[in-house]
Amino acid sequence: MTDPIETLKRRYPGAETFKLGDNAELSAWLMSLVRTGRKTATCGALRDFENGGAPMPVPGRRDIILDWNGDPAFVIETLEVVHTRFCDVTEEMALTEGESDDLAGWRAGHREYYGRNGGYSFDMEVVWERFALVADLQRPD
Repeated sequence: MTDPIETLKRRYPGAETFKLGDNAELSAWLMSLVRTGRKTATCGALRDFENGGAPMPVPGRRDIILDWNGDPAFVIETLEVVHTRFCDVTEEMALTEGESDDLAGWRAGHREYYGRNGGYSFDMEVVWERFALVADLQRPD
């Protein structure tokens, strides 16, 4: 049997894989936002990309978002990557993540997320990624 991730990596050379969120419920919600087109960006703590951590997003590269079970869910293409401080994320950037209706709500949710995943500070370095959905691998045709 062919591994679906390896098949996708042959189709999209250089593709990396990653999951959204830090638990099954959050992952499912974030994936639903991608599926409806509301979520076209994501943001991670720079520390999670350093020292052999998660692969850094690269504009033009197509990557595979996995569902919580590790199955391929989406292929995305990175359009833009911004390294900035948490406190410098703009409302426009926050709204493209689709998780809140304003910057204050985005900050509250991400403060909680970062707090439980290695720590939060208002001036922490983050990596914001804007992407386009290339393929929804789990949507029935």
